Amino acid sequence: MPLKELAERRNILHRKSDPQTVLNQALTDVQIGRMAVVSSFGAESVVLLHMVAQIDKATPIIFNDTEMLFAETLQYQRDVAQTLGLTDVRLISPQRDALFEHDVDGLLHQADTNACCHLRKVKPLNDALSGFDGWITGRKRYQSSTRADVPLYEKQDRKIKVNPLAHWTAQAVADYINAHDLPRHPLVAKGYPSIGCLPCTTRVGDHEDPRAGRWRDSDKTECGIHFAPVE
Repeated sequence: MPLKELAERRNILHRKSDPQTVLNQALTDVQIGRMAVVSSFGAESVVLLHMVAQIDKATPIIFNDTEMLFAETLQYQRDVAQTLGLTDVRLISPQRDALFEHDVDGLLHQADTNACCHLRKVKPLNDALSGFDGWITGRKRYQSSTRADVPLYEKQDRKIKVNPLAHWTAQAVADYINAHDLPRHPLVAKGYPSIGCLPCTTRVGDHEDPRAGRWRDSDKTECGIHFAPVE
């Protein structure tokens, strides 16, 4: 079955399903194949990761250490994995030779944020997903205008991408974290409701959009991993 048709059928099938049902189906769907969860271990990531742990703690979790993350994120990743008992967290990072060739001084983000994201995020993730038929994300419609139409299932390049939390609100996320007493990312309390790489993430004011601190003062709103890969 063509991937686009498969995604459309699953969207119809799960139009009234809760995230746990969508997630469980995605992880066991023989028509899709082998799945991985991609997580930034950011401000809201623990919700999806907790749901995954209830289904199968050995689910492959891909975490991209761009080598420019906050120290708090790296520690949070270790803490959450241990707390939830996740046994297959796969840390990926940019290739050494690629960094040496394109960003030897670590300043590429100052000249070209898109090129930096491609080098440190998009390319490593594309490589890590090469052995999988699909991937699962924690994207939600309320997070930004670029995510306002995120479906539960979608085709991206030659894979199926699943967004079990697409329909959830910010309040639903907060309620779930509270109900299960899940560990909070330490930077959230310091004014970072959306957390990326350290050089490109700033604090957000009380009345600002939660993602306003990402690539502040630029038109950039996404790192690029949620678009068709550039070969």
